[in-house]
Amino acid sequence: MNKKIWIGLGVVALVIFWGIGSRNSMATSDQEVKASWANVQSAYQRRSDLIPNLVKTVQGVANFEKSTLTEVIQARASATQMKLDAKDLSPENMQKYQAAQSSLGGALSRLMVVAENYPQLRATENFSELQAQLEGTENRIKEERDRFNSSVKNYNSLIVTFPNSLIASFSGFAEKGFFQAEAGAEKAPEVNFDEKK
Repeated sequence: MNKKIWIGLGVVALVIFWGIGSRNSMATSDQEVKASWANVQSAYQRRSDLIPNLVKTVQGVANFEKSTLTEVIQARASATQMKLDAKDLSPENMQKYQAAQSSLGGALSRLMVVAENYPQLRATENFSELQAQLEGTENRIKEERDRFNSSVKNYNSLIVTFPNSLIASFSGFAEKGFFQAEAGAEKAPEVNFDEKK
């Protein structure tokens, strides 16, 4: 009789230790997602911080298209207002955040295309330096989004596999959203440098 009780207690202890270990793994994976998300936001913040200097440099060129600058300024304001807490990375919230950042990215791209029509601007050392910094920042954003997606994949895989899914549901761990390509991103944008201002 004592042997059966000890075996039963041993099985219960193993299940409890397994549950604690699984929950700790989920918590660690969740922290990795949060750290990756902070890096994504930091990269986007760097881009946002460069924009005022870029706008000032471009404004110094006579006759530069005001509507293009206004669009960049408004897109930056919209993107910086969109905050997304690492605790609420649902697919819906990720889409909203990504839409705000994509709008800013599109406005910056149009600014760079329009700037090609201004040789005196392209010849400015400050503009060239800012353009290079923005290109580097866009590369960092892509790298950080890729790392974030990898962290989310690992986390989501951990919490949806059985029997971890049982502990995840009891502990409040929910799936997180990925960064995804915008609709139509597979098509290269058309750029026409012959357009009239």
